[in-house]
Amino acid sequence: MSAEQTLTVDRPPVEKPRWTHQRTIGVVLLCVWAALALAVLVFMVDAWDPAIFQRYLPRYLSGLWITVKLVVVSVLLGALLSIPIAYGRTSRNGIVSAIAYAYVYFFRGTPLLAQTFLVYYGLGSFRPELQAVGLWTFFREAWYCAVFAFTLNTAAYQAEILRGAIESVRRGQWEAAAALGLSKLQTIRKIIIPQAMIVALRPYGNEIILMIKGSAIVAIITIYDLMGETRRAYSQTFDFQTYIWAAVIYLAMVEVLRNLVDWIERRITRHLKR
Repeated sequence: MSAEQTLTVDRPPVEKPRWTHQRTIGVVLLCVWAALALAVLVFMVDAWDPAIFQRYLPRYLSGLWITVKLVVVSVLLGALLSIPIAYGRTSRNGIVSAIAYAYVYFFRGTPLLAQTFLVYYGLGSFRPELQAVGLWTFFREAWYCAVFAFTLNTAAYQAEILRGAIESVRRGQWEAAAALGLSKLQTIRKIIIPQAMIVALRPYGNEIILMIKGSAIVAIITIYDLMGETRRAYSQTFDFQTYIWAAVIYLAMVEVLRNLVDWIERRITRHLKR
């Protein structure tokens, strides 16, 4: 056969996707969610009251600032506390490892709401003892109790994220650094941490998102964060759209954080793309 001749190849017919049970259920669920979203949008347009929005907008912004401040402070303090906890989880000392494990087990295994109540209401029962050691001025404030409870909670999760990320780095990286004459501190700072942060970035982002959504519980202990201001607005107007506003704001915060994590991940993994 000459090179100028072309070969005719009979390709198999394109198989049309079948409507399986899973696909049908997925389409039905998407239609239901779309209908609910449309219903909420119609409700908000129909029930829109500019006077209520203008009246409570400053309060919502104030509550939003309280929520952001609570999450940022708790996450930063939790990150500092997670370092010794993660070290304890990997320690060969049985006592240190057991204490770190018990800490992580308790705070990851109990609800954040129960932990907040234990700090706010439980420690309040020991007022004379706290006054004797000069800690009552700290634990009598709902804000400090919330920061304390949230810090202890997120430190347990961040410690496990940090431990898992560091352990994901292969042992050969340590051996190669030692062969180059790098000290242990230089190895951790220049080799282990950069690789571990790539693995830990997504879990850290998810943990911050969970903290943002979980921060709504502080409204129960008289802190006027975003949810606290929403509850106050609803108690004065009995207008259900006040909660829809709060949901939209929470959704916007989560979406901004998600896109920020995506951007950071693209930046720090440029060398891995071919």
